[in-house]
Amino acid sequence: MQKISLYWFRRDLRLEDNTGLYYALQQEENVLPLFIFDKNILDKLEDKSDARVDFIHQQLLSIHQELANKGSSILVKYGNPEEIFRELFGEFDIQAVYTNRDYEPYAKERDGAIDKLLKEKNIPFLTFKDQMILEPGEVLNGSGEFYKVFTPFSKVWLEKFRNAKTQVLSNYQWKKLFLTNPLPIISLEEMGFEKTTPNIPPIKADEDIIAHYDQTRNFPAQNGTSRLGIHLRFGTISIRRLALTAAKLNDTFLNELIWREFYMTILAFNPQVVDRAFKPQYDHIPWRNNEAEFEAWCEGKTGYPIVDAGMRELNSTGYMHNRVRMIVASFLTKHLLIDWKWGEAYFAKKLLDFELASNNGGWQWAAGTGTDAQPYFRIFNPESQTEKFDKDLKYIKKWIPEFGTSQYPKPIVDHKFARVRALDTYKQALNQ
Repeated sequence: MQKISLYWFRRDLRLEDNTGLYYALQQEENVLPLFIFDKNILDKLEDKSDARVDFIHQQLLSIHQELANKGSSILVKYGNPEEIFRELFGEFDIQAVYTNRDYEPYAKERDGAIDKLLKEKNIPFLTFKDQMILEPGEVLNGSGEFYKVFTPFSKVWLEKFRNAKTQVLSNYQWKKLFLTNPLPIISLEEMGFEKTTPNIPPIKADEDIIAHYDQTRNFPAQNGTSRLGIHLRFGTISIRRLALTAAKLNDTFLNELIWREFYMTILAFNPQVVDRAFKPQYDHIPWRNNEAEFEAWCEGKTGYPIVDAGMRELNSTGYMHNRVRMIVASFLTKHLLIDWKWGEAYFAKKLLDFELASNNGGWQWAAGTGTDAQPYFRIFNPESQTEKFDKDLKYIKKWIPEFGTSQYPKPIVDHKFARVRALDTYKQALNQ
């Protein structure tokens, strides 16, 4: 059997500035890249034309081509990771397995099982920090505990980032790749998925957008956000390269990257937030959970134009502008008193850039159940949000062709009534 070392791609689908791959090529001979389409994840996707699966597949085809140009290939498997590794033990004499760390609850459980399996064979399992600048445990308060509030977290994060002299990795030892003819790549159809040709923005930080981000990011009719969420989610762009660009060009953009790491840290230390409120007392809120109203929200038919435009953008494109995400989440949880977990699950199904920690953190922020200091009083007024951020109604008219006609529905609930109801409901639940 041929002696190889494996580099296991997961949320880092790129060859440049990839920490685990860099060290595998530094320290080993005959490095064979591997990707596993994980049945434990894919089997949970109801939609077999999920554009995210197609996006991953396209990225693998691109990596496959780049590796072929270097005389190597990528091994792509479909199945349960433990079973795949058992199969690989029969095919290769594996010297070591390299990968980058993932901090989500399922990923930690999976990696624990693989580590145990490899230990039985005396195969080292080497993991590296790659999808974060400062991973959970690196930004702690004076007592050695994780920060529960963003502002002090961000101050320590910035200080550490500046002192660390973060660099992009280069000078890869490509000659250490396992030399092999291009290996066949499983098709989407063989896994039961359909081709969707997703409309994905380019894997490139637009420096002009980043430079003006603080001035443009709140206006959904403008092209004022980076649209890099999906690339950060699947690691098709390097967080180090992006953070260094942001540090040079725009503090507000850098702050958004710090929020991403804050929520990842919260999730890593509090895996219970996946299905419970970060603040346990908020689990007592008696949500109304009216299914007809939830359906109207999902379809963008609430009679509140800024809310409906956002939901229609999401349903049509798999993307929603960041400001509008906050407005629609506040509307669902405060105006309709529908459990934030319902909205979070809908976003998880629809968003191309869905990322568990940020999605969970954003929804709990909007619902007032999360890490914020004085949260439940914040109830966005959709009309004043429209006045501030879509004054000329360009965004609304783009997504609601029937706006201003008798076909457009009447408001599902009165704003003033809904606001008072939400405040009363929260107060009662929290004073139990």
